[in-house]
Amino acid sequence: MKTRVIHWFKFSSPQNFYYLAGKMWPWFAALATVLTLVGLWISFFVAPVDAQQGQGYRIIFVHVPTSQMSMFIYLVMAGWAGFGLAFNTRLSGMMASALAPTGALFAFLSLVTGALWGKPMWGAWWVWDARLTSELILLFLYLGFLALQASIDDPRRADKACAILALVGAVNVPIIYFSVKWWNTLHQGASVSMKGASMATPMLAGMLIMVLAFWMYTIAIALVRVRTIILDRERHTEWVKHAVA
Repeated sequence: MKTRVIHWFKFSSPQNFYYLAGKMWPWFAALATVLTLVGLWISFFVAPVDAQQGQGYRIIFVHVPTSQMSMFIYLVMAGWAGFGLAFNTRLSGMMASALAPTGALFAFLSLVTGALWGKPMWGAWWVWDARLTSELILLFLYLGFLALQASIDDPRRADKACAILALVGAVNVPIIYFSVKWWNTLHQGASVSMKGASMATPMLAGMLIMVLAFWMYTIAIALVRVRTIILDRERHTEWVKHAVA
C-alpha cells in the first residue's frame, strides 16, 4: 500500500499557506464558537458560587484565559519574528504581524477584567502591583510592535525591526508569570498548577474550556488576518491577481 507523503515545507510559501489557511480557519472558528458557548454556560450556570468571593469571582472565566493568552501569544509572536529574522522567511514576519492585534486585545481585556475583579476584592480599580504593572508593559509592547510595523513602509525592514522589539520584550513574559512568587503582591497565585487545582471540578472545567475556546479563536483570527496580509504584500504577483479575480 502506497503511503501519501505530505510535504509540509511547501506551506512556508505565502501562496501555498494562503490557500491552506483558507481551508483551516472556518473549522477553528466553529470550534471557538461552540467551546465559548459551552464554557460560558458552565462558568455562569453550572459552576457553584465561591464561598469567599460570591458571584463576583465568575469574571475569572474570562480574566484568566485572556491573561494566559496575552502572554502565550507574545511568545509565539516573538518566535515567528525571531525565526524570520534568523532565516529571512517572508511568512514568519506575516504571522507575527497577524498575531500582534489579537495579543494586544487579550492584554487589554486582561487589564480591564482584572480591574473589574479587583474593585470588589481589593477595593481599588488599579494598584501598582507587580503582575498588573508587568501586564500593562506587555500591552505597551504589543502597541509598540504595531506602531513600529505601521511606521516603516518597507514590510521586510519593518519585520526585522519588529522582530528585535519582540525578542527583547519576551523577557517581560516570565516576569509576569513569576511575579507573584518573586514579589509580595496583592495578586493571588495560580489556582491551577502541575500539582493540581484548588477549585471545584465545574469551575476547573469551565476555565479549561474557555482557555481552549480562546485558543481556537486566536488560531482562526490569525489565519484570517494573515491571508489579508499575504494578499497585501503579494498584490503585485500573478497568483494574487487570479486569487482575487
